[in-house]
Parts: sequence; C-alpha cells; structure tokens
Amino acid sequence: MIESLNSGLSGLQAFQNDLNIIGNNVANSNTVGYKSSRADFSDTLSQTIIGAGYGSASAGLVGQQVGSGVATAEVQTIFSAGTLSQTGVSSDLAVSNGSGFFMVKDPTSGLSYVTQAGDFTVDSQGFLVTSNGCRVQGNPTAAGAPVTPSDIQINATGAPSSATTTVVSGYNIAANGTITVTLADGTSFVRGQVYLQNFNNPQALVNQGGNLYTVPASAGATTAGGPAGGQSGTGNIVQGSLEMSNVDLSAEFAQLITAQQGFEANSKVVTTSNEILQTITGLIR
Repeated sequence: MIESLNSGLSGLQAFQNDLNIIGNNVANSNTVGYKSSRADFSDTLSQTIIGAGYGSASAGLVGQQVGSGVATAEVQTIFSAGTLSQTGVSSDLAVSNGSGFFMVKDPTSGLSYVTQAGDFTVDSQGFLVTSNGCRVQGNPTAAGAPVTPSDIQINATGAPSSATTTVVSGYNIAANGTITVTLADGTSFVRGQVYLQNFNNPQALVNQGGNLYTVPASAGATTAGGPAGGQSGTGNIVQGSLEMSNVDLSAEFAQLITAQQGFEANSKVVTTSNEILQTITGLIR
C-alpha cells in the first residue's frame, strides 16, 4: 500500500512540473524569440515481486514486477521557428529559413552567449546591442572570409576618403549579414557583417534568462560565420522584423487540461491509499 502512495506522490510531482512548464510557456507567449519547453516523463525503477526464474517460460511465468511511479525524464526546449513580425525598425533582426543564432557578448563580464531574440538597438557608441547590453558579434570591418567574431559597430569607421562627413544617416543589413552604412553626404560603404551560429545539438544550450543561452561543448557548435544565404542551415537575416515566440496557445491549453486531470487523478490515488492505510491501522484496535 505504501508503494501506491509513493507512486501517487511521484505523479503529483511530475504533473506539477508539467503545469509549471506550461504556465511559463503561456506567460512568454508574447516574448520575442522565446522557445517553448516540454516535459517528458519516464517510469521509475520497478519492484520485482517474483523473480524471473519462477515457473515456466512457456507458460508466461517469468517473473512479475510492479512499477514505483513516474519521474520527469527531461525538459526539452522546442527550437522550431516562431512567426516573423515586421516592425520597420532598422536594428530589429530575425532569422528566416534556418536555425541560426545571433552571437552576443557581455562587454563587462566578457561572457559569450547566443540568442534568437533580435530586438537589438544601436547604443551611443554605435554598437549593436541586446536589451541587456550584450554586443552583437561578427566581422567588424568587412564582409567575406570568416574572422574571429568581435563587436559590431555601426559608424563611419572605414568610410572612403572621398566622404565629406562622418555623420551616419542610415544603414542596411542584407540577408547574409553584410552591413552597408550610408553617410549624410550619400556615401555608402560596407562596414561589417553580422554572424550567425548553428548547433548540432541545440538541446544542450543552457538557458540563462533574458533570451540568452550559454554554449557548452556538448552543443556541437558549427564554425561561426556570416549566414551567406542560409549556408550550413543558419538561415537568412531579415532586417526590420522580429521572430516572435513559438508558443502554440491552443496546444498549451489542451496540455494544461491533460496535466490538470493527471494531477487530480494522482491526488485520488494518494487519498485512496491514505484511507486504506487508516483502515489497516484501525484493525489493531
């Protein structure tokens, strides 16, 4: 009887985790670049009540086992693409037709991250930054052969000698990440290239909050470089758009009902087990 109590308790814990994950998904349904999560369950170690040597194998009497409950085996992040929303803001970037991540770096701590939230801005120094101040990485001087990624800065550095001003009037970021800066006198030149990073095992990425992921070796990072029209599956950069959350609210609410019913069913198992235990302890009176 204690085993049924423990099994019911494990079910309560597992479905509570599921409810927590669903709640977090729903809460982030409008978060730019958010990737939904899913809980996967597995059964726990079974208790053998009759050994495998019992009886005849031909008669099907080869041992008996009773399960001891359920556990949350894994919480998977679903990296499917969210819908693209046009914003018209030059610093907003999205990835289409691929699974690439923007590479960013915290200038204070020196820590590197990746993200699919492209709601960037240009700070007072001209650096392309995330909402929490991390600088977007790429080739800071030109476009072409990959170099060691460093901070992207949108300014007049590298302008041709014929330019009569250093005032930036605008910039364009092409599908392959190439940044073309236009000065107030109409002069335009290539200032650099935004890089994308792809992974063989994105499930290994570690969520640090703020739409940022750290990259352990197990993620299997591919060589960093410009997207080059979707090379290596990284995709194309779309300027003036954002990738929204990939949360499917209809599916989340359906899963919410399932998790709620599972939680209630396991609570009934715990309640019934408790009642039977009370009956058993009452026998000694």
